[in-house]
Amino acid sequence: MSVPYETAAHEAAESPETPEEHLARLLGRALNSFELPDECVRRLDCALAHDSSLHSAHHSAGLHRETYRHTWLLSDGSALTLWELVHNPTPGSEPQHEVYVDEEELRAATARLPLPADAPDFELPVLVQLAPIPAPRHVYVPDDSADHARRLLRRAENADRPDADTAALLASAFAHQITQAFGRPCRAGRIGLGYALYEHAFLLRDGQEVSLWEVEHTATPDGRHMCEVYPTEEAAREAMERRAAQVS
Repeated sequence: MSVPYETAAHEAAESPETPEEHLARLLGRALNSFELPDECVRRLDCALAHDSSLHSAHHSAGLHRETYRHTWLLSDGSALTLWELVHNPTPGSEPQHEVYVDEEELRAATARLPLPADAPDFELPVLVQLAPIPAPRHVYVPDDSADHARRLLRRAENADRPDADTAALLASAFAHQITQAFGRPCRAGRIGLGYALYEHAFLLRDGQEVSLWEVEHTATPDGRHMCEVYPTEEAAREAMERRAAQVS
């Protein structure tokens, strides 16, 4: 049996949208979009990425309802969720769309729908409980992030730096954050050596987060500054240990 949410999921997979396009389409079809708080809509203007998924569905005696969770990642690192209710008011009628800011409003709207309380011979319940979307680890800044990734990999002098596949992946980066990493120190080596470890975190168009770890040091024969880049923090710290051991 074909159900509406399967079609919607297929269309979403075949036709990726920007966060702005997805929001415009959601608000354009929702009958009550004018009720959304202005502050909510303003915050969504700075969305960096989005994700949509089916939350629950109920079909009974020709009536149906589906609820969807639409979540946007904002430029300040926070996430904002809107809940969409899709239902047909009478059997065979066109679906109507409504949008709500929180689950309490969604539940109140769902309770008003004319679905039969019990119709076991015709009922097809589907319930999908999704894990909460984890809060992003970084506060990203939209910038020329793909170029930053290219320059970072270009100045890396270590032979085992991230490969061309990583470079191609980061070509879709559009926001990033640089932070200095602290924690377990490496061995000191000779006096006057300088070591620093930085995480370059990138946000990709599909919402994926990718980090590169940069080691800056002067553990070279002539004491010059050198840059190395690694795909993981562990690999970067091991490289710092090796450098320190070689010159101690």
